[in-house]
Amino acid sequence: MAAMERVPMLLSGFELLEKERKQLKSVDRPRIIKAIGVAREHGDLSENAEYHAAKDEQGLSEARIAELDDRLSRAEVIDPKTLTGDRVVFGATVSMIDEDDKKVIYQIVGLEEADVKVGRISYTSPLARALIGRKKGDDAEVMTPSGEKFYEITKIEFK
Repeated sequence: MAAMERVPMLLSGFELLEKERKQLKSVDRPRIIKAIGVAREHGDLSENAEYHAAKDEQGLSEARIAELDDRLSRAEVIDPKTLTGDRVVFGATVSMIDEDDKKVIYQIVGLEEADVKVGRISYTSPLARALIGRKKGDDAEVMTPSGEKFYEITKIEFK
């Protein structure tokens, strides 16, 4: 049997998933169970919209709990401050200049923590995959919907 694939994430991402799981288990789950009980009291379940809506919500909630349990059990929490080196790896903050001399900075993070608006890109994104393993001064090219884009790595930090 193959080993379970680890899911890299920062501590902040791990804590966010734990918080969501706790909310689902301790707040949402009891509320949904209560809603199902109340809807059951209305009699005929075949035409009971509240009952079916609550059961649907329960299914979605339980599926998300299972997904969170799986991700958290396979989590490999990485603290970028403990990393060193001259190559781009998960957790690194990479400063670059694109072909239009525009400076961009991205930190390579886990799937749940990615938010391009705040400079955090998933390690599975095309840009992160083009950067991982490269050094300061290296060029990286990435295919975007608007065509190829080129970046020069100007700084690699672990913070």
